[in-house]
Amino acid sequence: MPLPKAELHLHIEGTLEPELAFELASRNAVVLPCSTTEELRRAYLFDDLQSFLDLYYALMAVLVTEDDFDRLADAYLARAAAQGVRHAEIFFDPQAHTARGVPLGTVVEGLARALDRSEERHGISTQLIMCFLRDESAESAMRTLEAARPYLHRITAVGLDSAEVGHPPSKFREVYDAARALGLRAVAHAGEEGPPAYIWEALDILRVERVDHGLRSLEDPELVKRLVRDQVPLTLCPLSNVRLRAVDVLEDHPLRAMMDAGLLVTVNSDDPAYFGGYVGDTFHAVREALGLGQEQLRELARNSFRASFLDHDEKRRQAYLAEVDAYVF
Repeated sequence: MPLPKAELHLHIEGTLEPELAFELASRNAVVLPCSTTEELRRAYLFDDLQSFLDLYYALMAVLVTEDDFDRLADAYLARAAAQGVRHAEIFFDPQAHTARGVPLGTVVEGLARALDRSEERHGISTQLIMCFLRDESAESAMRTLEAARPYLHRITAVGLDSAEVGHPPSKFREVYDAARALGLRAVAHAGEEGPPAYIWEALDILRVERVDHGLRSLEDPELVKRLVRDQVPLTLCPLSNVRLRAVDVLEDHPLRAMMDAGLLVTVNSDDPAYFGGYVGDTFHAVREALGLGQEQLRELARNSFRASFLDHDEKRRQAYLAEVDAYVF
């Protein structure tokens, strides 16, 4: 039985395995950029974030119907359950779908179908986080937020993702203010490729409760003091960082140094179909590469539940934490 854990940084579109991509492409008459699953897997080698995003958005074309989104989410949840995930807070990118003519309701209701039966089928509690594409305009993000009003009972929080450099969090101040007024919580990608200044903006301007990535935090000692003092969670994605060349090799990843500094860090898979592993695989990889001990792994698992948006169900959170404490390696 794997170590119980929560996954807090997971893009559902990034769980599209080649086999499912080809199945849906055939059903929906979509031509993929590769002709075989083997060729597609070989294409999952990237020079940087943008080269990944180019393929990532191209493959989204196979997602057309509610059933497609249901299948996508259910496949992820099955894999996650096998790797010890007990709670998942799942990102989705509505603008990437509405821009190609897929209604927002199709996306949300399709994902919700899988999430609604997740506990019974997979033993995983779930929440949904709607992300804005930061390389699109703030006006587009605001329109997306307005379009999401009928589905807010399905959505816990808003996030911010896609190409980071040149698109600071401050660009989305008004959108985040509006989201908070609607009762939504807030996270944002910051400090993956962008500088520590982007993390400051996410905290002070967007007023996020979690920073997604935050990889470059250690470059700014004052920022580290702030993050430690306030115990702001960072949702690190080590395999992603290596595949996208933010870190040369896993042995150089700052995860261990961040833990030693007192930062509240978690380990997540980001886009596992593209980056070589789901969250359990990621735990195993960092354990081997960084020499993490059992108690450090337990700390990472505890952090994942501490950092989750389970405030509304503290009894459940404490039950999950008890599972971590009782786990025998």
